[in-house]
Amino acid sequence: MENSSILTDFILVGMTNNPHVGVLLVGVFLIVYMVTVLGNLSLVLLIGVSSCLHTPMYFFLSNLSFLDVCFSSITIPKTLANLLSKLQVVSFLGCVTQMSLFIIFASAECNLLASMAYDRYTAICHPLLYHVTMSKVRCVLLVTGCYLGGLVNMIAVTSSITQLSFCQPRVLPHFFCDIPPLLALACSDPWITQILVVGCGGFTLVTSIVVILVSYMLVLMTILGIPSTSGKKKAFSTCASHLTVVGLYYGTTMYTYLQPSRRGFQTGNQTVSVFYTMVIPMLNPLIYSMRNQEVKVALWKILR
Repeated sequence: MENSSILTDFILVGMTNNPHVGVLLVGVFLIVYMVTVLGNLSLVLLIGVSSCLHTPMYFFLSNLSFLDVCFSSITIPKTLANLLSKLQVVSFLGCVTQMSLFIIFASAECNLLASMAYDRYTAICHPLLYHVTMSKVRCVLLVTGCYLGGLVNMIAVTSSITQLSFCQPRVLPHFFCDIPPLLALACSDPWITQILVVGCGGFTLVTSIVVILVSYMLVLMTILGIPSTSGKKKAFSTCASHLTVVGLYYGTTMYTYLQPSRRGFQTGNQTVSVFYTMVIPMLNPLIYSMRNQEVKVALWKILR
């Protein structure tokens, strides 16, 4: 292979070379994308128009839905276009742009899930101070911090990746410009970039997981101290949806990105990637709406 630093196109060959399978995947992914956008935007709209949902928990949830729409929109449309094209090509600038946006939204979602766990801790463990602690200003600051954290990760990782030279032919065995397959194509030594990826990703994941675990350990202790069964059930029901989303999202992202070796990057599991880029954003509004009585009541009031 020729070592080249000239910025040319990448060829994405991650999904399938079979045109018949490609058409089937287009249909499936198109339905997934439509359900994702419709479900998440409907949840954002419902929270916006329902005064009973104007609370910190639903403010965070509306931002999570917005992130899920963005998360899907940077991967699925390009994947659909490539599946319908004979030559699945993406420019270097397009590849870096897609990867940069992906890092921002993925990191922001980790931070936001941690903020949502802290919100549940405050609501259940300190209910009398809840509206003071989780004021509108503090909620806005937390969400802003989520995006700023993603921006910092993006700048650190992307600036390092753009300094690498890539081998010809630039064939990415993936359906979008993700970090692991890009590093696998590097002709120059990517160890600094690998350290940044594991460092930034690990810091974001570990800190957010610690916040989530500590928050829910304290929540569990408080719930167990509630004398009535109905009180315990009500308190736990407000956390169940969030815990489901946390388990799905963190499990797949940790499996994909916290692999320090170059070989680990090269053999990233595409099935897992499909799950956290397409399936989870589609499931989130369904999980929160089906398991949340307040959302059901607000939706029923609008539909009547």
